[in-house]
Amino acid sequence: MAETKTGTIIKVAGPVVSAEGMLGSRMYDVVRVGEQNLIGEIVELKGDTANIQVYEDTTSIGPGEPVVDSEAPLSVELGPGLITSIYDGIQRPLDELYKAQGNHILRGSQLPGLNREKKWHFKPVIENGTEVADGDIIGEVQETSILLHKIMIPPGIRGKIEGLKEGDFTVEQQIATVKTKDGQSHEIKMMQKWPVRTGRLVKQRLAPDKVLLTGQRVIDTFFPIAKGGTACVPGPFGTGKTVVQHQLAKWVDADVVVYVGCGERGNEMTDVLTEFPELKDPRSGEPLMKRSVLIANTSDMPVAAREASVYTGITIAEYFRDMGYTVALMADSTSRWAEAMREISTRLEEMPAEEGYPAYLAARIASFYERAGSIECLGKPERQAALSIIGAVSPPGGDLSDSVVQATLHVVKVFWSLMGKLAYQRHFPAIDWLTSYSFYKQYLPACFDDKEKGDQMSGLAQQAMGLLEQESGLAEIVRLVGSEAISPADRMVLQTAKSIREDYLHQNAFHDIDTYTSIDKQFEMLKTILHFHTKGLEAIESGAETEDIFKLDAWEDISRSSFVPEEQMEQIAKIRDKIDEQVKALQR
Repeated sequence: MAETKTGTIIKVAGPVVSAEGMLGSRMYDVVRVGEQNLIGEIVELKGDTANIQVYEDTTSIGPGEPVVDSEAPLSVELGPGLITSIYDGIQRPLDELYKAQGNHILRGSQLPGLNREKKWHFKPVIENGTEVADGDIIGEVQETSILLHKIMIPPGIRGKIEGLKEGDFTVEQQIATVKTKDGQSHEIKMMQKWPVRTGRLVKQRLAPDKVLLTGQRVIDTFFPIAKGGTACVPGPFGTGKTVVQHQLAKWVDADVVVYVGCGERGNEMTDVLTEFPELKDPRSGEPLMKRSVLIANTSDMPVAAREASVYTGITIAEYFRDMGYTVALMADSTSRWAEAMREISTRLEEMPAEEGYPAYLAARIASFYERAGSIECLGKPERQAALSIIGAVSPPGGDLSDSVVQATLHVVKVFWSLMGKLAYQRHFPAIDWLTSYSFYKQYLPACFDDKEKGDQMSGLAQQAMGLLEQESGLAEIVRLVGSEAISPADRMVLQTAKSIREDYLHQNAFHDIDTYTSIDKQFEMLKTILHFHTKGLEAIESGAETEDIFKLDAWEDISRSSFVPEEQMEQIAKIRDKIDEQVKALQR
């Protein structure tokens, strides 16, 4: 858009700048502020005065300097080159900025999100003369060795395609023309733009009825998230929210992962940046970075850009979803996003609501999570896809009555409650199995090709959770009168529950084998633990002593089963044979 409307700064309050002479501007228009061309966005209009949230440091900006309206909303560039990229909150490529400017980003930097010089090999999948509409896939680009980037007709364009050809092009070069029925021609490029605050269009929303496997046993077995589902990970400081998010980003069963570090510590984002290129995707064997996009908005970056980073991430995720891919977005953390909203709202002198947050906090959080879902994509060929959102929340002191937590719980379907007590006991993931929940549990059996095995897994999960709940009830009795005062069957419950907690729910994120567990291995592990429980109860009924049962070598084999490689899974099944032999010997 031509930059025409120009105003003048009259007030600067931190990241919020007021400018007069902005009559005709619109809400959420992107503007350039001051002599240094800082990027900002209009968030309030009063007559000819606009209040602007600036995404960069406003030091040395003062009254009298110009403000130029671009007459377009904050948008992201979508096209080949997104995968493996590392962006800041407003889609400036951090790796390119580092090469050009060093360790510190200069204010007013305007590098585009997509490389303008790199050429991509475009291969058409339709012929010239075909009638096309928005969302139709017209060609493909092999973006990385594991991701095929599908080029789609931008929204709002319908007609007959002409001039489509195979070749090497930059994202700005024309690859085809669409001629509409009224005779207009639209240039088609590999790049398109989309406003970040507007959800991309879909043909139809579907029920999220397939589980998104994560390789984390406590999640997949007890509190699964669906493809197209939403999850919340709240917890106090030090309970492992970021570790959980990192684990999910590494191992989740998604075609594309978008990781948004919103207001997090720089060293945590550094861990992601250094680990992802080295880690191997369990499905393809290729580096995880070849299916990932990273948005880094660390805590030392301007606070206003935190809000933009979340919207930038979700828009990029929706773009890959529209290609027909399963996409997972990790937002760490939405509390920092909410704090940014609170600061901007305060400087705009809006009426505060609970805990000083703006009155529209719940609406903003809901609108963000509502952009997740399982969908039928626009255009041809027909395709289904899903976008899942997993948001970490950092309530002060771990208080789950915090406004951000409560607003999030009203809209998400999965709640992974991180418990400080578990984290301090070095139990990771520190997800509290007694307070967490998932509304997608009924879809767990569909993870298995064998329906009978799937139903069996669902039953095992219910039985294991029942034992953990029994353990919680028995724990107080044992503290008061000791374990000798309870029945042998109850002592067996405590022993099995301990095995579930320590051998199954506890998972070492830094161990090469234990960091990821397939759903089939989870089935074998849980089946073995509960098999021992059943055989132990049978032995008790036939007169065996619980102390003798607890001394059996098979318990040690169970505790080591999490370190059995996936390709040697039959070793876990052999443990059940050993259990049968050892328990039978006791019954003699």
